[in-house]
Amino acid sequence: MSSAVPVARLLATAALAALLLIAGVWASWGAAQHVMFPTGRERGTMTVSRCTDDVCTGPFAPASPTAVRHPSVTIDRSIGEKKGARLPVVLKPSSTTAVRAGTAGFLHAWVPLGGALLLVSVVTAGGIRDRRLAWITGGAGFTVLTAAFAALSF
Repeated sequence: MSSAVPVARLLATAALAALLLIAGVWASWGAAQHVMFPTGRERGTMTVSRCTDDVCTGPFAPASPTAVRHPSVTIDRSIGEKKGARLPVVLKPSSTTAVRAGTAGFLHAWVPLGGALLLVSVVTAGGIRDRRLAWITGGAGFTVLTAAFAALSF
């Protein structure tokens, strides 16, 4: 009976770690799919004209042959977005919601996964007690978050 407790702890911790990683990928995929696979989507440049606490709006100038000029599109607000900034974007299909494109957009889209990796490192260190795996997942999460911050700041 006493040998079942460590096995149950290991299985529960592994399940929690897997759930956190799946949630991180799920949360990231909504934006990442548009950045990673822009073929056939409207690509262009958005000039930030106004920002609120959550979103920024501005006109969209097309850069791809299938894109259409829009007087106003919205994008989730992140660091580094100021009035007058020109951002490469991809529009979500059948909407005026934009997702930042390029390296900065790619890294920004995967920020939820970076946070999930940090959480998994804590779960791995405490529940599974595998220091090496904890350092690897924590380092990967820290790298994703730091790279996204750096890419969006400059």
